[in-house]
Amino acid sequence: MGKSTGFLQYGRAENPHRPVQARIKDFEELYETQSETTRKEQAARCMNCGVPFCQSAIELKGMVTGCPLHNLIPEWNDEIYQGNIAYALNRLLKTNPFPEFTGRVCPALCEKACINGLDGEPVCVHDNEKFIIESAFEQGLMKPRKPAVRSGKRVAVIGAGPSGLALANALNQRGHLVCVLEREEEAGGLLMYGIPNMKLDKRVIQRRVELMKEEGVTFEMNTSVGRDVSFDQLKERYDAIAVCAGAKKPRPVAGFEDDIHGVAYAVDFLSATTRRLQAGAPLPDLRECHVVIVGGGDTGNDCCATAIRLGCTKITQLEMMPEPPETRLESNPWPEWPKVKKTDYGQIEAIEVCGSDPRVYQTTIESLDTDEGAIKAVHTCQVRMTSHGPEKIEGTEAVLPCDLLLVAAGFVGIEDSLKEAAGLETTPRNTIKTLPWRYRCQADDKLFAAGDARRGQSLVVWAIHEGLECAKEIDQFLMGYSNMES
Repeated sequence: MGKSTGFLQYGRAENPHRPVQARIKDFEELYETQSETTRKEQAARCMNCGVPFCQSAIELKGMVTGCPLHNLIPEWNDEIYQGNIAYALNRLLKTNPFPEFTGRVCPALCEKACINGLDGEPVCVHDNEKFIIESAFEQGLMKPRKPAVRSGKRVAVIGAGPSGLALANALNQRGHLVCVLEREEEAGGLLMYGIPNMKLDKRVIQRRVELMKEEGVTFEMNTSVGRDVSFDQLKERYDAIAVCAGAKKPRPVAGFEDDIHGVAYAVDFLSATTRRLQAGAPLPDLRECHVVIVGGGDTGNDCCATAIRLGCTKITQLEMMPEPPETRLESNPWPEWPKVKKTDYGQIEAIEVCGSDPRVYQTTIESLDTDEGAIKAVHTCQVRMTSHGPEKIEGTEAVLPCDLLLVAAGFVGIEDSLKEAAGLETTPRNTIKTLPWRYRCQADDKLFAAGDARRGQSLVVWAIHEGLECAKEIDQFLMGYSNMES
């Protein structure tokens, strides 16, 4: 414990956002960096609990609180306070291979379980994590770690998202020869093409990929399994295959048709913007557009922020669920996940730019109006949630003008092309079926699955966890034993 009275002396101080009017003019990262002194004070707030809930990942009422990677949070908070970045890095990398990702985009399940949150404000674990890894890169501590001995075993990883990268990194460090096959031109999966630049600068992903290449991981980009190479060919070339291709099949909404101009799935919209930014190409101009976003989650919020940066000043974000309370209810005590209203950066920007909160609760789309193949308006209605799903409230119909409809309603499992190419057996949730409590596929003992492809749509931190656990199972399969840490 760095400072026994730290949690009493210092208040919580998160990394502040850049001012709204400045940040909406570009796609640079949202956060300003605080001083080392501030970070030490924030680390000093950690109480080094005897039983740290922050690293527990316990499930309460169907929701997880605490870190799925079981990060050794009190240990590296102590090292930050003492000024020992190298030691802090050592403890951080022991459980988390990519803290530069989670330190930016994780919703911080650890903080929701911090005991300081019982009657005050939790420790800034998320910001401290980012401080450690960025300090390590700045100080030259992040050097390639090349395995001293190679096993000669070859592993193919399909998908370069967080689960695939975590799996590849772990197996490469174990000494196996790993090749990552990715259908896009850049690695990262939804880190690259689903999360906008202002939350995760793409140079951060590229920096990590370059480090992995130096350590011996091979990447084959623009390679689609089933089109450019078959599963049978992969089985001939590799001793094990891991499918980490995500769960990217989007959930449609009523009246959605692919050939309607001005209607797009959220990830397609976000990825198109990222590609234009990466290429230095002109960006769309949404200054005269009414934008309607279906979905109130993180992706809908990212669409909101992106639309604002493209000039939009008229945004409506539809959320089917009721508006959450501002503070915890008595039925939702610590350390449960707090089911409270979250006004994220995109909504904050919309409130300032558009003059009001863009969110409309308990509302969904019934149909679309089009004119010569282009969307013109959406017909909405209010709904109430029942045990059988959403139920329309009669008499609440309304019409919203709409020039761009973005569908951010989540995902419904793996894409059909992948399932057909591999002949994969799937679950009722359209995810890859594996042996109970394991990562090996039922249909083929050489085939494994991890991440959203196995678990379903989830968080980056869960994808990393899945990749690490699957790596251990593959190592056991290849070697007959595994000395990879649990």
